[in-house]
Amino acid sequence: MSRDNEQTSGIGDPSSRRTFLKATAAAGALVGVGGVAAGQERQEFVFGGEVAGWMGREPSEIADTTNPTLELEPGQEYAFTWENTDGRPHNVAILDGEGEALESTEIINEEGATQTLQFSATEEMAEYVCEVHPASMRGSISFGGETTQAEESQERFMPFGAGAGVEKVAEGLVSPVGFEPAPDDSGRVFILDQPGRLYVHDGEQLQDEPFLDVSDMLVDVGGRESGPFDERGLLGLAFHPEFADNGRFFLRLSVPLGDPPYVSSAEWGERPGEFDHMEVLSEFQASEDLSSADSESETRLLEMPSPQFNHDAGAVAFGPDGYLYVPTGDGGDADDTGLGHVEDWYDANEGGNGQDVTQNLMGGVLRIDVDNEGEDLPYAIPEDNPFAEGGDFADYDGLPEYYAWGLRNPWKASFNDGDFYVASNGQNLFEQVDIVEKGGNYGWNVKEATHCFSTDSPNDPPEDCPDSTPDDVRGGEPLLDPVIEYPHTYEGRGVGVSIIGGYMYNNDAISGLNGKYVFGDYSQTGADPAGRIFAATPSESEGELWSLEEVQLEGSPNGQLNMYVLSFGRDNDGRLYVMGNDSGVPQGETGVVYRIVPAGEGEQISAPQGEDMTTEGDGEMTTTAEGESMTTTESESMTTEGDGEMTTTESE
Repeated sequence: MSRDNEQTSGIGDPSSRRTFLKATAAAGALVGVGGVAAGQERQEFVFGGEVAGWMGREPSEIADTTNPTLELEPGQEYAFTWENTDGRPHNVAILDGEGEALESTEIINEEGATQTLQFSATEEMAEYVCEVHPASMRGSISFGGETTQAEESQERFMPFGAGAGVEKVAEGLVSPVGFEPAPDDSGRVFILDQPGRLYVHDGEQLQDEPFLDVSDMLVDVGGRESGPFDERGLLGLAFHPEFADNGRFFLRLSVPLGDPPYVSSAEWGERPGEFDHMEVLSEFQASEDLSSADSESETRLLEMPSPQFNHDAGAVAFGPDGYLYVPTGDGGDADDTGLGHVEDWYDANEGGNGQDVTQNLMGGVLRIDVDNEGEDLPYAIPEDNPFAEGGDFADYDGLPEYYAWGLRNPWKASFNDGDFYVASNGQNLFEQVDIVEKGGNYGWNVKEATHCFSTDSPNDPPEDCPDSTPDDVRGGEPLLDPVIEYPHTYEGRGVGVSIIGGYMYNNDAISGLNGKYVFGDYSQTGADPAGRIFAATPSESEGELWSLEEVQLEGSPNGQLNMYVLSFGRDNDGRLYVMGNDSGVPQGETGVVYRIVPAGEGEQISAPQGEDMTTEGDGEMTTTAEGESMTTTESESMTTEGDGEMTTTESE
């Protein structure tokens, strides 16, 4: 982080309109307000400040509201008083319609510390934000109940797109993060519940008993000391193409850190003893009638010590070549830096698991042959893998499991007509989808999507950065751009925080989606159950980003799913599914699986909790000639969480 987080005493800058007082006393000791011109009363807004948002306390109009709109009057004196409730670095700033700070305070990061910003309202004021977490801690300002010019000028990044409906096929889950159809004629689909249970849906209902329970093998999912948010658990499933005959299937698991040696070609050294857990790829065997599986049938194929609790990726899939593809995250934390992140060739940035292919297996896509064994490994290396003896990079150092690299946190991946679509969570500003090819370098942490990235200033990317590695690094390979990219915020409105990879829709049941890549985003704010479903249309020009739209759900008062979106699935008939829950964490029993259906065939979706979606201006639903619904107006205010991944903390 490039900002100075050191706490200082109260500051008053006579050359600026800014005056503020700050206290670092225990929680609850709010800062007093300074003097006000004679005869003028200063109104005070009181908040709790945390990454999830500004939590309104006083006056009663904003109490218990996240990021409430502040109703101001020009020329009136105000005080914005807030308490740091999570011990993370925060400040408060007031922005104009162009996003420039008109007033701001220093950063404080002590839990219980309080701070007051005193200001005189002017009509150019448009928003109040935390400059460290501007996406999730962001509220609007309006004057006299009128929409400000800044609000009127805001436009959507994505237009409203095709209409569809959803029908519930399973509920009562905790955190459904995966969906795979059995490669046979049974019609069964398998649903991964993150805390460690693999369930079967038989076409009519979810079976009561899990097909496999590996919860006792995992780390304590959702039991982290710092909070319930957790990216570990049961994360990926792939059936062997001959599953109907051999009963073999493969899971991605997060298990307690074991002792070396670890199963892989990497030499991890001594540091894993300080790591958080171990990412495992394991093979399991189904019963003879394929009706269940036993955790004792496990054979571990790959073990990867993971330094942090996040960026486990988790997808695993067989390609049309019969090999198993295993996307991996960069090791977690933020910026590809910190414990477990090695240095790479790009000296301008710290860290670099995404760019290093010699020291660990983090930040790329691995490809292995699970039908054969290597000399010292329970799997074989495909002979044309980039660093294998027959690969294009055989003359360079690199671990032979690697197929591609330069990825941050590939959250979900899928094949379509031989193309491998990998969605990768961004850091602070952008999300992306790449069509991953053998030997491809997708830029992280030199770039974030198509943009340069700086570990010193992740919110302020440099204008220039390399578009290839140096000649002495694998011969100067290009840093490849994604086919899909979107920002976390656009014109002051949130677009999304953490991409959830999906599938190409090759079905004419929903004509507006046919031939498009359907995917989504975890949450609009990172703190609210406001996930989105998007669709991308392939570009006709090579190298041009695909066009995007937001799918509108008939039966929903705002056209949205009104839940945290966690995963997508596709069955053997080409129908798509979306999964999520109400909490965004692996706790509770609100996890749901919906089938995406044509408009007119779905069910009603509840409004977001605490919101009355029937009020004027909230997006009336209409129907097109093709029976596809869309919203005709947009009134919601959108914000995003700053780190752009499935979490509500800045470093996760």
